[in-house]
Amino acid sequence: MEAETQRPAEPLALVAATLAGAMAVAYVWVIRLQGNQPIPWFLIALCSGALLAAYGAFRRAPYRRTALVAAAAALMVLGLLGILSIGLPIFASGVLVVASLLRPARRALPSA
Repeated sequence: MEAETQRPAEPLALVAATLAGAMAVAYVWVIRLQGNQPIPWFLIALCSGALLAAYGAFRRAPYRRTALVAAAAALMVLGLLGILSIGLPIFASGVLVVASLLRPARRALPSA
């Protein structure tokens, strides 16, 4: 139990950031296979959501909760916009960020 309270990062937010980053790569790959160019604003928003989730994963980061709220909003909106193609994993990463926000902060108990 003590090892869990000493973790510097929130695992759910890290998984969400990794998933969103992987989906950014998959998005570019799929669009290029179709012979098209990726939509810049979508790719920028997706990468921003991934970076904000990664930043918010660190428990001691200033403005952590603000970054996680922005990441969750961006990822969930992008997931809904792309729900018919690649949106489901993006939406799932937004849900993971929300779950990370709702987890109670674990504090180390003072040793006796």
